Amino acid sequence: MTAYGETKIQATAALDTHEHQGRGAKILVSDDDQNVRLLTRQCLEAEGMVVVEACNGPETIDVFVRERPDLVFLDVEMPGMTGLEVCRRIRQMPQGESIPIMIVTGSDDRKSIDQGFEAGATQYKTKPVNWSLLGRDVQYMLRASNAFNVLKRQEDRLRYLAYYDPLTSLPNRRSFNEQLNRILKRAKRHKTSAALLFIDLDHFKRINDSIGHSRGDRLLVEIAKRLTLELREDDAINYFTDQSAEEIPDPNVSTEIARLGGDEFTVVLSDVDDIIDVEVVAKRILNTLSEPIALQSHNPVVTPSIGIAMYPHDGEEPDTLVRNADTAMYVAKAEGRACFRFYDEEMNARAVEQLKMEEELRDAMREDQLELRYQPLVDSATGRVVSMEALVRWKHPVRGMVSPLEFIPVAERTGQIIELGEWVMQQVARHCQLWETMGLDGFRICVNISPLQFNQSNLTQWIEGFLEHSGLAPERLELELTESAIMNDAETNIAKLRDLKDLGLDLAVDDFGTGYSSLSYLKRFPIDTLKIDQSFVADLDSTDGAAIVDAIIALAKTLNLRVIAEGIEDAHQLSYLVSKNCDLLQGFYFARPMYPDDVPQVLRQDFTEELSTVATDE
Repeated sequence: MTAYGETKIQATAALDTHEHQGRGAKILVSDDDQNVRLLTRQCLEAEGMVVVEACNGPETIDVFVRERPDLVFLDVEMPGMTGLEVCRRIRQMPQGESIPIMIVTGSDDRKSIDQGFEAGATQYKTKPVNWSLLGRDVQYMLRASNAFNVLKRQEDRLRYLAYYDPLTSLPNRRSFNEQLNRILKRAKRHKTSAALLFIDLDHFKRINDSIGHSRGDRLLVEIAKRLTLELREDDAINYFTDQSAEEIPDPNVSTEIARLGGDEFTVVLSDVDDIIDVEVVAKRILNTLSEPIALQSHNPVVTPSIGIAMYPHDGEEPDTLVRNADTAMYVAKAEGRACFRFYDEEMNARAVEQLKMEEELRDAMREDQLELRYQPLVDSATGRVVSMEALVRWKHPVRGMVSPLEFIPVAERTGQIIELGEWVMQQVARHCQLWETMGLDGFRICVNISPLQFNQSNLTQWIEGFLEHSGLAPERLELELTESAIMNDAETNIAKLRDLKDLGLDLAVDDFGTGYSSLSYLKRFPIDTLKIDQSFVADLDSTDGAAIVDAIIALAKTLNLRVIAEGIEDAHQLSYLVSKNCDLLQGFYFARPMYPDDVPQVLRQDFTEELSTVATDE
């Protein structure tokens, strides 16, 4: 028997002992030596793989494009085109960016190896090939490639969810903010003008309530389609990836509009030559959106109110431009709706009102107009209340109850949120002392920390002093931080979060999913809990909404984190979340925010029956 025959038998026998995990995979074997191709084929086919062959460089490229293999086995020395050049060309193709490539060569010096990896090789093998290990090596590369592709798809999905609205597929607020910033920088460099159109749908809440939220969502989708079709491509904002130059938009992700949330949309016009051009676009938007929208038995007419701010005349910074466009939009609503208005300096009435609220909020903190309410978090496994979220309320002597949606942004903008946050912590400590006298101390209190609070350099020192002075045990306290707050300057914030953890506190990421957390950073954050934003819970009936919730729960489990779902309002939502093993549950379904005096009663309550009922119904 020839040496070749002996090698073939040995290789086949060895391969029979391997785990058959590459079955069905298509392998492109490229080598000018027919015997090598034959032996490689026999080794790989013994593992259940499908082999296609090429004998030179140009043929390899042709076969790769035609067959779309899962892995390339590539000899370096080939006629017509070297294996290194073939490798480089494959990597330049979209379908070849991440495919595993095994380069085989007789050279084992450092320079040759470096050249192979520089050309794009995944693995480098020197001759003679150990045929008994080839199948295992290919299996390993295929598994690694598959795992990488799965993670890449997941991260691509999270990135999409971070930058795009799941309902309309338009860029979201985060994307819009980044886009606007880049466009204004470009306009400043080139000394050109730009226009921001802030669009709000008139009476949308009333229409949404009357036709149902499901039809309301379809209405928003139709509005997005109409805007997209109406606007010219060169009217629009362009999404730039982090890797792209600011001047060069990515054609695959370019868009014309953005949805900020609810019924708010924006359009940015760049390189504006004349204000008349902006008026033309605004009129087109008014006309197209004011046409009836067919929704089964309903044909609602939704008109927009549009506020317009011009760069640089109405503001040179993104925040200023957005604020002034928003102001102009409210003026449009005040003047009859279904119209557009350009910002001007006289539009200060709303600013005056905001200033008045700032002053009244300052008085409210001095005159005990603020109150805390608490909302329970129920353990899905035990049915017991294990946490209470502290929520601040403002009982105004004239206005009545002022929504947090009104005064919290004011507090953030003015810096009053710092004093407000300290007041909340002090009230929490006082209430905990009262409950402890009743024997109720086996639960945590969740306190929201605003981005402005979190960015304070002395936050850790202040909380440490607060804990020492108040006597509140650190394990009783969980801080809820927004995703965007901790992702801003992530490296610095990781250290700050570790300092807070060292105090013995629990840390939660609030409204998770509305921003974008890089997986590489998220796993480094010393956090305990992810809190699913209530907008995703409200959207559980949709495929995208359910998929997002599933992805967040799976991510939390992978990272060994607790996961909380907030905004649960009905049995269907509860049943779905229980079936997905969501750890903690919060929402009106269990209880509305309550006065401190009512907390002991709900702490003693057992929700096991409610949980078992929805589980049985499902």
